[in-house]
Parts: sequence; structure tokens; C-alpha cells
Amino acid sequence: MSRDENQRKQTRLASYVMLASVVVFMGGSWLGKLLGLPVRFAFLIDFIALAGFAFAMIVLFRVWRSRQQDGE
Repeated sequence: MSRDENQRKQTRLASYVMLASVVVFMGGSWLGKLLGLPVRFAFLIDFIALAGFAFAMIVLFRVWRSRQQDGE
């Protein structure tokens, strides 16, 4: 597997994780309000979404640094 292909796979993974984080955040908030869940579950859903966003940003930062080192 070439380095460029690996970077594309990592970028695609980051985009899927971001999409899943948005779905978890919005769907969880909507479902929590619908079911009347306590606020602590809302915070849990928020932290799960934030963890997904943080993971995606770290992956994208690593891809960006790798491309900088390659001279692109």
C-alpha cells in the first residue's frame, strides 16, 4: 500500500468518524429529550461526540503533517 493511499484511507476514516459523531450528538440529543433522560446522559452523549471529533482531528493533523514532510 502506498503512502498516498494510506493517507486517503485515514482521511476517509476521519470523515466517517466525524459523520458518526454528528449523528450520535444530534440523534442522542433528540432521543434524550424525547425519552426525558436525565442531564447526565446528555453530558455522556456530548462527551462521546467530542471524543469522536478529537479522534478525527488528531488523524487529520497526522495526515497533514505527513504531507508536509513529503513536500506536497
